[in-house]
Amino acid sequence: MILKKLFSLFGAAVFLLIIFLPGYTKLQELRDKNHDLEKKIKYLNVENALLQQELKRIENDPVYQEKIAREKMGVVRKGEVPIKVIPEK
Repeated sequence: MILKKLFSLFGAAVFLLIIFLPGYTKLQELRDKNHDLEKKIKYLNVENALLQQELKRIENDPVYQEKIAREKMGVVRKGEVPIKVIPEK
């Protein structure tokens, strides 16, 4: 009698495990994905803030504008001679 109750209790536990384990596994996967996405959002927010600062500096600082124009676009002032240094291989 006790053995029969234990067997049925064990069977019910196995049945519940079979029913709920896939859902629990999916829940854990979604939690992990959510955590990864939250980390990515934090990183992108920091990167966005840095880019906003860079944009404000470019818009408001003429010396920085000149530096960017010279370094990235190769702009030179009138009368200057541009020199390109080619490293040896």
